[in-house]
Amino acid sequence: MTIRICGDEGMKYKLGELCDVVSGGTPSRAITEFWEGGTIPWIKIGNIKGKYVGEVDEYITQAGLEGSSAKILSAGTILFTIFATLGEVGILTIKACTNQAIAGITIKNQSEALTDYLYYFLKSKKSHVTALGRGVAQNNINLSILRNFEVPIPALSTQKQIVDVLDKAEKIIEARQQQLQKLDELVKARFVEMFGDMLLNDMTWQESTLDTLSDVVSGITKGRKIRETELIEVPYMAVSNVKDGYIDWTTLKTIMATKQEIEQYRLLPYDVLMTEGGNPDKLGRGSVITKSLKNSIHQNHIFRVRLQTERILPVYFSEYLHHQKAKRYFLGCAKQTTGIASINMKQLRALPVLVPPLKLQEQFAAFVEQTDKSKVAVQKALDEAKLSCDILMQKYFG
Repeated sequence: MTIRICGDEGMKYKLGELCDVVSGGTPSRAITEFWEGGTIPWIKIGNIKGKYVGEVDEYITQAGLEGSSAKILSAGTILFTIFATLGEVGILTIKACTNQAIAGITIKNQSEALTDYLYYFLKSKKSHVTALGRGVAQNNINLSILRNFEVPIPALSTQKQIVDVLDKAEKIIEARQQQLQKLDELVKARFVEMFGDMLLNDMTWQESTLDTLSDVVSGITKGRKIRETELIEVPYMAVSNVKDGYIDWTTLKTIMATKQEIEQYRLLPYDVLMTEGGNPDKLGRGSVITKSLKNSIHQNHIFRVRLQTERILPVYFSEYLHHQKAKRYFLGCAKQTTGIASINMKQLRALPVLVPPLKLQEQFAAFVEQTDKSKVAVQKALDEAKLSCDILMQKYFG
C-alpha cells in the first residue's frame, strides 16, 4: 500500500488503496423476470436522502442481479453518487445493490479507518466532485478519479473526535430540515382542511379543465435554427431549475434568442412552471415563480402555465398538483418508458382542476404566506448550520 506522511494529520492513503470501490448496474427493464417479484433492494440516487440509506422503492430478482452489472453490497458500505447528481453520500444500513450512478465504497481494514469518518471526508468533496463533473459532457466522474482521492487518516481516536463533532453539526442540520418539513406538512394539512379530499371532491367544488383556466405554452429548443442575426443573450430556464415547489435560480444558464422569442416566452411572476417528464413520482410537479429575471425564457421541456387569477390562484394550483386527483390523472395518461414518465401539452391542458371560491383560495394563500415567513427564518438557520458544518469539514479535510 502506498503511504505518504502527512505531518500532524497522520498518513494519506489513496481511496482505492484504503477501500474496495465498485459501481452498480441496472438490469434491463425490457426483461420482466429481472424485476417482477424481486426481493433484492435496488438503490437509486433519489434514495440517498441523508446519512443512512435503508429505504428503497424498487427491487430486482436474482436473475436481474446475475444478468446485469449490479452487485450486492453489505450494510455499512458507503454510497457515493458519480453520475448526474454528483457527490451525494450515504451509509447503507441494509444489504442491497445500486444502479451504475452510485459507487459502493467498503473499507478493507476497519482498524485503519472509521466508516463514519470516511463518510464525512467524502461529503466534504461534493463541490470538488461537482466541479470535476462539469468538465464532462454527461456530468460524471469515473471510478479511477474516485479511487485516486487522497484521504488523510489520523489515529482512530482522532477520527472518532472528528466524527463526534460533525455528528453534532449534522444533527442541527437535520433538526432544521425537519422543521421545514413540518411547515410543509402544515400547509398540506390546511389545504385538506379547507378544500377537502380532492379525489372524492367531497365539498363538491366546480371542476374545469386547465385550458379553460389558463394559457399553457411550451418553451424553445436550444438547437433550433434561427434565420435572424440580431440576437439577445437572455436567462434560460431548464428542467433542472424547476424543483418540487421552488425555482432554483442559482444554476440558470443563458441562450441567444430573438426579440420575438423573448416576447413570446418571457416568464413573469406568478407563472407556474411544470416539467413534461421525469420520475413517475415527480410527474406534474409545479413551481410558482415568485420573482423573475429580466427577459428570462424557458426550455421546450417545460410548460409555462399562466393562470386566470380572477378564477384560480397560483398558490392554490401549485398545492393542488401535489394531491391525488392531479397525480392520478398524470400517471393515468403519461407515457412511461424505462422508469421515466412524460406528458404532452394536450394532456396537460385537459387536466381536471377543482376550483373553490376565490375568497377561500385567498384565505389559503394568506396562510401560506405566513407559513413562508416562518420557513424563511428556518431556512436561514439551516443555511448557517450547513455553512458551519462545511467550515468544520474544510478544517479537518482541507
